[in-house]
Amino acid sequence: MDNRSAGFVKLRNTAGMRMVDYYLVVPVLVMTIIGLYVLQKVLSNGYAAYPGNYYRQIVATLVGVFIAICICILDTHFLKMVGRLIYAASLMLLLLVPIDGYSLKSTWGADSWLNLPVIGNFQPSELAKIGLVLVVADILESMAEKKVSMLKGFGMIAGVYAPPMLLILLQPDFGTAMVIMFTFVCMLFAWGVKYRYFLLAISSAVVIVIPAVWTFYLEDYQKNRILSLVFQGSDPRSEYNLKQSQAAIMSGGLTGNHTGILTSVPVKESDFIFAAISEHMGFIGTTTVIIMAFFFICRCLYVANKVPSRSSAYILSGLAGYFAFHYIENMGMAVGLLPITGIPLPFISLGGTAQLINFIAFGIILNISMSRSVNTGGNT
Repeated sequence: MDNRSAGFVKLRNTAGMRMVDYYLVVPVLVMTIIGLYVLQKVLSNGYAAYPGNYYRQIVATLVGVFIAICICILDTHFLKMVGRLIYAASLMLLLLVPIDGYSLKSTWGADSWLNLPVIGNFQPSELAKIGLVLVVADILESMAEKKVSMLKGFGMIAGVYAPPMLLILLQPDFGTAMVIMFTFVCMLFAWGVKYRYFLLAISSAVVIVIPAVWTFYLEDYQKNRILSLVFQGSDPRSEYNLKQSQAAIMSGGLTGNHTGILTSVPVKESDFIFAAISEHMGFIGTTTVIIMAFFFICRCLYVANKVPSRSSAYILSGLAGYFAFHYIENMGMAVGLLPITGIPLPFISLGGTAQLINFIAFGIILNISMSRSVNTGGNT
């Protein structure tokens, strides 16, 4: 480590808690506490794996917090190396998914998990989301500084995205693929792509991509979910999860359902955790989560606008898009505004892999925010 990097670490250590961006920490802490509280209520109500699954979530949370702290104390310049390591590890793990002999496709509709020693079920595509953001941000910075031509830069980006995207689509995991593409669009927007190109891309997607995906990629049950959202009442079987979720949300009232009669909602601990929040904490709980998520995303974008490094700004924009997509899609599908997908609610839903990845992403965000505080003398 050179003198500048050593001084940077020393400054972080001496500045201590003053440098921590509490505008980022508090929303994440509140959502994590709400998640653990609601999961205990949900899992203790008849889940065979309880309390083991709940303890694993607590362990994943604690390990995630530890990893986030470790990332915070790194010099921001090391994020480039961290990104490449994460990308390489995720790619190798994605290659193992179809050949490891372990599959949950009959349960979840996709072969996306590995069964690793000690860790248990692990979803490499979650790790790929973070690795792609970090690697592509470095390429976009080189393009912005004219170190790499646009043609070569976009060719490099295509080469980085193609292998993991192909492996994820073959699982098939369309939800994760949508998250990855959305984060890329957010990074392009921060990079400076003009609005007209976004409009052109959206028009092309509507005319070419969406019909092709509908015809050749989506399974029948996925098509039925979309059709039942557009034409409500057309397929009661496909709408069952949504109707149960809406019933649970309505039963929550202001402070939660205190009757003791709870609504049965499939995957209430993960995909439909928002319904569980309403059921156990009512309007107050759901509003708190919405406000915390909104404030967290806004703070990420604010820091992205203030940070001096272009690469850091692109990383924050991509990770903000990553979290925003999860929050909007999960809450939207729970109330019937968006199609049902297997997208969890960050820091709240059950899932050790997702919880670890969320805190890794949070650690990266906090690292960049703390770097901005050093460079600006601690001003917010």
